[in-house]
Amino acid sequence: MTLPSWQDKSLGSTARGALWLVSEIGEGNIFTKSQLREAFPDVAQIDRRLRSLRDHGYRIDTSRDDPSLLQQEQRFVTQGADVWVPGKSKTPRHKNSLTATQRAQVLYADNHLCRSCGIGVGEAYEEGGLELAKLNVARRKVLDPDGNVQHQLIAECKRCGVAGGPDREVDLGALLDLVQDLAPIEQRLFAKWISSDQRTLSPIEKLWGIYRTLPDASRTAITQALNEMIGNTDQGTGK
Repeated sequence: MTLPSWQDKSLGSTARGALWLVSEIGEGNIFTKSQLREAFPDVAQIDRRLRSLRDHGYRIDTSRDDPSLLQQEQRFVTQGADVWVPGKSKTPRHKNSLTATQRAQVLYADNHLCRSCGIGVGEAYEEGGLELAKLNVARRKVLDPDGNVQHQLIAECKRCGVAGGPDREVDLGALLDLVQDLAPIEQRLFAKWISSDQRTLSPIEKLWGIYRTLPDASRTAITQALNEMIGNTDQGTGK
């Protein structure tokens, strides 16, 4: 399907900005503020028009979202709705500007923790470095058991927001089925984790997590050593 020209001023600046991204920049590519303003010298607030595309599913990263970008650079990551098509430019019902109070309430409800990786605001990431976690309020798409779709607010660090993108979806009905399938003792244990909003890993779970990060040769060495230990134990017990 042939796209309209992004230079067609009758389309409006938001639609023209979207078309410029799609036809001139392309998904995954970088553009600068200077390029944008040179393309739209007749639009005084073209930066704002481009930012409004995020309300329609477009993902446009800045240096705040992607540290590899320079301050004047942005990356067109994902195309959203065809806003140049009549009826497609309506702002989604779930998208409303958050007040400072609403944002504070979401962060408080989530214990000021990223609900994707668990890091707290101001904490350093495990791999070290100078970067400290900063929390945003994101919208997570939730599919209710009755089939309805809603968008719920969640605390998420910037790094997880970049990695996960805007397409994350939670199937609440499927999760409830998994909870129902747990044995009663597992349900009680799960309830304790929920009550304390944390889970302390056992030594064997920590060891499993480390094992999964090992190269193949190292995993093989662990497997062989473990099998030998089990074999020696079985011999000692007469099994």
